[in-house]
Amino acid sequence: MEGVTKSLASRDDFVMFLFTLMSNKKTFLQTATLIEDILGVRKEMIQLEGIPNLPSLVQSFNQQQLANFCRILSVTITEPDLGNDDKHTLLAKNAQQKTNLCPSHSEVNQVALLNIPGFIERLCKLATRKVSEASGASSLLLELQDWYTLLDNALVLDALMQMATEDAEQSSTESPDESSLVTSPLRHSLPQSMKIVHEIMYKVEVLYVLCVLLIGRQRNQVHRMLAEFKLIPGLNNLFDKLIWRKQTSTHVLHGQNQNCDCSPEISFKIQFLRLLQSFSDHHENKYLLLNAQELNELSAISLKANIPEVEALVNTDRNLICDGKKGLLTRLLSVMKKEPAESSFRFWQARAVESFLRGSTSYADQVFLLKRGLLEHILFCIIDSGCKSRDVLQSYFDLLGELMKFNIDSFKRFNKYVNTEEKFQTFMTQINSSLVDSNMLVRCIILSLDRFESQTDDVRVAEVLSECSLLSYMVRVENRLTILFKLVNIINVQTLTQENVSCLNTSLVVLMLARRRGKLSFYLNALREKEYTEKYPGCLLNNFHNLLRFWQRHYLNKDKDSTCLENSSCILFTYWKETVSVLLDSDRTSLCAIASYIDEAYMDLGRDFLEV
Repeated sequence: MEGVTKSLASRDDFVMFLFTLMSNKKTFLQTATLIEDILGVRKEMIQLEGIPNLPSLVQSFNQQQLANFCRILSVTITEPDLGNDDKHTLLAKNAQQKTNLCPSHSEVNQVALLNIPGFIERLCKLATRKVSEASGASSLLLELQDWYTLLDNALVLDALMQMATEDAEQSSTESPDESSLVTSPLRHSLPQSMKIVHEIMYKVEVLYVLCVLLIGRQRNQVHRMLAEFKLIPGLNNLFDKLIWRKQTSTHVLHGQNQNCDCSPEISFKIQFLRLLQSFSDHHENKYLLLNAQELNELSAISLKANIPEVEALVNTDRNLICDGKKGLLTRLLSVMKKEPAESSFRFWQARAVESFLRGSTSYADQVFLLKRGLLEHILFCIIDSGCKSRDVLQSYFDLLGELMKFNIDSFKRFNKYVNTEEKFQTFMTQINSSLVDSNMLVRCIILSLDRFESQTDDVRVAEVLSECSLLSYMVRVENRLTILFKLVNIINVQTLTQENVSCLNTSLVVLMLARRRGKLSFYLNALREKEYTEKYPGCLLNNFHNLLRFWQRHYLNKDKDSTCLENSSCILFTYWKETVSVLLDSDRTSLCAIASYIDEAYMDLGRDFLEV
C-alpha cells in the first residue's frame, strides 16, 4: 500500500525505531523486509549514524542476518540515480560539485560503516565462505529455473528457511561467524540447489557493498582491509566450484535478457566482475590477483627484457596473494575465452581484465597476457565473431588499446592475425563506425606510433613499422586528420559525459604530438579547410574552442586527478595544459591559436558555453 509506506517513510523516529527491532531474532526478517520497502520510497537518504547503537547492533547479527542487512545498506551508501541523462553530463556534475561542497549522505554513511569494528572482516568471510556441497550438485541449479521469478529476494528464501526450522530452538551460544546457514543439520533438509542459490544471493548483496566502498572516498583504507582479510585468495578458491561453475549448454542465458535480475547466478557473476574491476583499477594491490608462480613469471619477463620490475610488484605481500595452480586473473582469462559469442558477460570480463592493465603501462603485465593468447582472442571477437553489441565492442577496443600500447610484440602479433586486406578492412570498419567506442584504442595506436618512430635504430621496431598495416594506416596524415575531424565533430560541451570526454582527450593527443613536431598550424589549417569544404565555416573550430575552455575548467579544478591523463599517455600534464593554453590564445597573429583560423564574421568565442 503505497500511501501507507510513504507516510511511514516520512517519519524519521519510526524508521530509526524499526532498526532497533532488528536486534530481536524473531522479528528480524519481518523488520528487514519492512525497512527495505520503506527506504525504497523515502525521498531523503537515512543517516546510519542516527541509528541507535549501530556498531553493537551490527555486531549482534549472525552472518546470515549480516548478509541480509547488506541489502538494506546498499540503499544507504549509493547515490540515487535520478534517471535523467542531462544530470550525467560533465557540466551538470561540475555544477553539482560546486553547490555540494560537503560530503554526500552516502559518503557519510560509508564512513560510518567503516568505523564499525570487524565489519569489513565479516563481509570478507561472508564473500569467501564455501557452500557445503554434495557431490554432483553442480547442475542442480537448473531445477530452479521455474521459480526464479518468484524467489528473487534473499529475504523470501530466509522466510522459507525459518519455516523449515521454526520447531527447533537455535543454540544461544551459536558463534556469530558461523550461523545456521552452514552448521545446522536442519539446513540439509532443504534441496541442495536451494542452498546454493541461497548462498549466491547472500554473496550478491555482500559483493555489492564491498564494491561501492571500493570506489568511494575511503578507497585506500578499504583496499588495505580487503587485502589483509584475504578477500581475493578466498574468491579464487571459490571460482571453479561456485562463481563460474560448469553449466550445461542450456543455461548460458536466462531468458532473453542476460542481465535479468531474476537470475541470482547471473547477478552474482556480474557483481563479482565489477568487484575485480574496482579492485584492480589504478591500484598496486592488483598483483594480489596472481599466485606466486605467476608473480615469478612477471619478474622473469622483466629480467629477460632488461627492464626494472614494477615497484608495486616488488612490494606485493606474498602472504596475501592467491594460492593454488592458477591466480584469479588467469582463471578469469580461461572462462573469458570460452564465453559464448552472444554473452554480455564478455563486457564485464573485458572491463575486469582491462582494469589490471590500466595506469602506468607495464610491459611485463602486457606480455603476461599476450602469452595467454588474449590479443588473438580480442581480435577474433572484433573481426570474426559477428559481435554486434556496441558495449561489448567498446570494452574489447579499450582492452586492446591497453594491451598494445607501446608494445612492439603486440603490433607484431596483430599483423600476424590480421593477415589479409579483408580482415584489416573489417577491423577498420569496426573502429570507424563509432569513434566514441574506439577512440581509446586509436589514441593508443597514435601514441605508440609516435614512440616507435623515435626508436628506428632498433631493428625489430623498424621491421614492425614497415610491415604493420595498422601503423602504416595511422602514419598517413590524411587518416589522422579524418579521425581528428570526426572526434571534434561528435561532441560539444552540452553533451560531454564521462563516457565521451575521451574523444576530446584523444583529439588533444593528436594535436600535442603535432605541436611537438612543429606541425600544429598545419593541422589547424586542415580543420579550417575541412569546414569550408563542408560549407560550415567556423562551426567546427568554434565548437573545439568551447570544448577546450571547458577542458580547462574541468581538469584544472583542484579536485580533479590529472595523473590518469599523464599515466595513460606518458605525456606530462604540464604539456597538456600548455598545449590547451596555446590553442586558446586570443592573439590572432599566433599560428597555433584556434582564433587565427576562424574568419571574424564567424567568430563565436565570446558566448559562455554554460548557456544552453
